[in-house]
Amino acid sequence: MIFLETYLGEIAALATAVCWTLNAMAFEAAGKRVGSLSVNYIRFFVAFPLLTVTAFFTRGSAFPTDATGTAWLYLSISGLIGFVLGDIFLFQAFVEIGSRITLLIKSMGPPLTALAGFLIMGENISPLGLFGMFITMCGIALVILSRNPQENKLKLNRPLRGIIFALLGAVGQAMGLIFSKLGMGGYNPLAATQIRISAAFISFTVLITLRKKWPEIKEAWKDRTAIGNIALGAILGPFIGVTLSLVALQHAPAGIVSSLTSMSPILIIPFSIGIFKEKVLPKEILGALISIIGVIILFLR
Repeated sequence: MIFLETYLGEIAALATAVCWTLNAMAFEAAGKRVGSLSVNYIRFFVAFPLLTVTAFFTRGSAFPTDATGTAWLYLSISGLIGFVLGDIFLFQAFVEIGSRITLLIKSMGPPLTALAGFLIMGENISPLGLFGMFITMCGIALVILSRNPQENKLKLNRPLRGIIFALLGAVGQAMGLIFSKLGMGGYNPLAATQIRISAAFISFTVLITLRKKWPEIKEAWKDRTAIGNIALGAILGPFIGVTLSLVALQHAPAGIVSSLTSMSPILIIPFSIGIFKEKVLPKEILGALISIIGVIILFLR
């Protein structure tokens, strides 16, 4: 019990990494069937009711009516940046380059979070931290770059569009994490997640309306396999995963949380081989390990 209380934040962060690993695979499978926009939107119809029921039984209030104006402001911004901008790019990257490579590139999130923390919250980045950022980028480069023997030049071995989307997704989620920490303070993680999802849901509704994508959303609801994957991803991601990440943020420094939640590129490798039947090269496993080591170095004190 003492161990659990002492390391609650770290345990929650590791559990978050497991949830996000499984969540990414579920959303990749669904996105390839019905498109990333439909996956982004429909997941909220699963996640928000679950959060509402859980909040009612655990805190006596179904909705975050007790949140301060400041909490609403920062958590709404967090939802817009993380759930909308970040996830639009992230989910499309799942479709274009797969969840394994996307999660690896997403390990740039902790360095980006540290940089954002430095610029916004005045947190320090040590020389060792800068070295950790460099190591993380080297690990990612090892996976997404290969040498052309004919021209003796390095080239991308994955589509540039997908890589850019994954990077933009990492930026969005890193910024969303910072604004979550600014807005949440000691506030209830479930209620904080409700605020973030509410802001994101409204934004997606406006976006879908402006882009006239309602027929696409309607058609997606008819695909039972996709809906099943979306439901699984929503339970593991916006419901369990995001809530656990906010619990982690309340009980551990943002840097430690980012480090532990970035274990997904390693955790997903056995699933990629066993479920998606991917051929994972030794250098890709090495690159994932190097990137995680870089993240750990980044937050060494």
